Amino acid sequence: MAEISAATVVKLREMTSAGMMDCKKALIEANGDIQKAIEILRKKGAATAQIKAARSAKDGVIARFIQPGARLGVLVEVNCETDFVARNEMFRAFADEVARKLALDPNVDLEPDRQEIVGKIRENIRIARFARMEVTGSGMVAAYIHTGAKVGVLVEVGAGKDETVAHEDFKQLVKDITLQIAAAHPLAISRADVDPAVVAKEKEIAAEQAKGKPPQAIEKIVQGKLEKFYQTYCLLEQGFVRQNGEISVKQHIDSVAKQLGDQITVRRFVRFQVGEEQAS
Repeated sequence: MAEISAATVVKLREMTSAGMMDCKKALIEANGDIQKAIEILRKKGAATAQIKAARSAKDGVIARFIQPGARLGVLVEVNCETDFVARNEMFRAFADEVARKLALDPNVDLEPDRQEIVGKIRENIRIARFARMEVTGSGMVAAYIHTGAKVGVLVEVGAGKDETVAHEDFKQLVKDITLQIAAAHPLAISRADVDPAVVAKEKEIAAEQAKGKPPQAIEKIVQGKLEKFYQTYCLLEQGFVRQNGEISVKQHIDSVAKQLGDQITVRRFVRFQVGEEQAS
């Protein structure tokens, strides 16, 4: 049996908001595997519905660059060691320049620039990841950086006609979508984009939570929990934040599309948060 350290128990508690003893028991049952322990806690209903992503101990900023015409954009995470440096104007300017250079050439060699800023700031600097989007057909790319530059969003929204893209209502819609993604943290555009393995796992957890009830009741409970999962996980099914969730994001997009006499589609998006662990 793996030895469970106090630090691991605390980390699991921070990620799930479950009680310390529940966390310790789950880690023992999972033989120290944090992801398995999270699953155990969720099945027992001890973890909060919104599991916090594991954060590694690094600081930095999210930066963006949108080319004139809004047909190409870049979002980049640049890490440093301390929040003090993350707020430094020289470091912020470096991150902005990295985004600009990646927009011009995604294969650009940024190592000389990185070494230069390390020499000036005297902290380790790392270009952690970036996303680059270029529109095909009619549409636009937009970005949003939340106050503090710890969260950033890049999105491509398509339209059927070029005149739609030039309309102020379309531009406002795209801006609203970036704010929605930043605030509500969806992980897919629609339920069709959700990994079937993720859906299967949610069904398994819901069924475990409903264990002991009649089969017909379990089926209804599982379906209900799955619907709530989609409303959190999928952008189009989320409540539209700017209208206090009274309508879904899809309903708002469809309303603007009808007003403009066109079809509007969210083609892709990324949301970066400083320090979040990335899937290998």
